[in-house]
Amino acid sequence: MSPYKFITIAMINFDNTQIAFGSKSNSDLKWSYRLFNLMSKPWLVKVGKVATTIAFKLHLPIKGIIKKTIFKQFCGGENIKECEQRINQLAKFNIGTILDYSVEGKTSNEDLNNVKNEIIATIKKAKSSPHIPFSVFKPTGVVRFELLELTNNPNAQLTPEIKEELATAIKRIDEICKVAYTEKVPLFIDAEDSWIQDGIDRIVNAMMAKYNKQEVIVYNTIQMYRHDRLEFLKKSHQKAIENGYKIGMKIVRGAYMEKERERAQKMGYPSPIHKNKQATDKDYNLAVEYCINHLSTISFCAGTHNEQSSAKLAQWIKEKQISKSDKRIYFAQLLGMSDHISYNLSHHGYNVAKYVPYGPIQEVMPYLIRRAEENTSVAGQTGRELSLIIKELKRRKQ
Repeated sequence: MSPYKFITIAMINFDNTQIAFGSKSNSDLKWSYRLFNLMSKPWLVKVGKVATTIAFKLHLPIKGIIKKTIFKQFCGGENIKECEQRINQLAKFNIGTILDYSVEGKTSNEDLNNVKNEIIATIKKAKSSPHIPFSVFKPTGVVRFELLELTNNPNAQLTPEIKEELATAIKRIDEICKVAYTEKVPLFIDAEDSWIQDGIDRIVNAMMAKYNKQEVIVYNTIQMYRHDRLEFLKKSHQKAIENGYKIGMKIVRGAYMEKERERAQKMGYPSPIHKNKQATDKDYNLAVEYCINHLSTISFCAGTHNEQSSAKLAQWIKEKQISKSDKRIYFAQLLGMSDHISYNLSHHGYNVAKYVPYGPIQEVMPYLIRRAEENTSVAGQTGRELSLIIKELKRRKQ
C-alpha cells in the first residue's frame, strides 16, 4: 500500500462526500455530473472548442449557453460584483477566494493597462474583504507575449524600442506590486511557458527583493513538471537570504505539458518536462518539504488537486507542530474542481482558498477551454470527480 494512501486514510478522509459537497444541492450535483460526463468525451471537447470559436467569430448568441454551463462551473462571474455570491458561499465553509481576472493575450498598451487596473481593483477588493487572502495575475495579461519571448534571454541584443517597451511593462508590474505592498495583500504571479519564464522570474525576483523585506507580499509560481524547478527554488531562496528578503512560492505541477513537449521536439531542444508523472510528484513533494523546512524565510501555497500531496503536507504540518492557521502555508484548488480536497481540508482547520476566475465570457474562453481539456486529458481527473458525485447522490438517497 502506498504510504500516501495510508496518510490520506489516517488523517483526512478525502472520500467524505458529505463534507465535500455540503455546499451543493441535489440539483447542483446532478448538473455537475452532466457537465463532467460531457467533458469525459475527448471528441466532444474538441468539437466544442472549434464550435465556440466559430460561433464567436460569427457573432452567434451563445454567451447565455456558455454562462449557464461550463462558465458556471469554473468561473465566479463576469465582474467582481458578480463574484460576491461565490465569495460568500465559499466563506461559509471557511474557504477563501482568490479573484483571478482571466483575461490574457492582449497586445495594445490600452488593453494591457486596462487589465492592470482590473488587477489593482482585485487587490483593493481583497483589502476590504476578510474572505480574500490573496490576489493574482498572469504576466501575459499585462505584458505582450512576444515581448516576453524577445527578452527572455538576458544577453539578447534589444532595440531601443524594445528596451523602452520592456521598461514600461516592468513599470506596469511594479505598479501592481506596489499597491499589493501598500494594502498588505499577498500577490501571486502565475507561471507561464518555459520559453518566456526566465524573463518573468527575473522580474518577479526583483519585485520580491523590493517588497518582501519585512513580510512576504510577492509570490512567484513554480511548475514542478519542469525538471529544473527544484534547483531553481533552492537558488531563489539562497539569493533571498544573501540579499535580505523573503520569498513567496506557489507550488503547482504545471499546466502546459503537452505544448512544452511538442515545442521542444519541433525545435530540437531537450524537453524541460520530467519524463514521467512519478518524477513530477517526487519533485513536487520535495519542493513543499523544502518550503516547510524554511518557514522563517519562505511562505508558500500548495496549489494541487492531488490527494497524496495534500495529505503529505497536512502530515508535515502536524509532525512539525505548526498551527493549521499559520498564514505562511496555504492549500489552493481551482473553482469547480477537487471540492473533496478543498472542503475536507477546510473542515479540518487548514488554510484553503479557491482560485475564482472571472471576466467577460468571450475573454475567459481560453481559460475555460484549458479546464475542459485538462479534465479530459489528466488521467483519472474526470473519473474521480464523477465517482465522488455519484457516491454523494447515492448517500443522499439513503
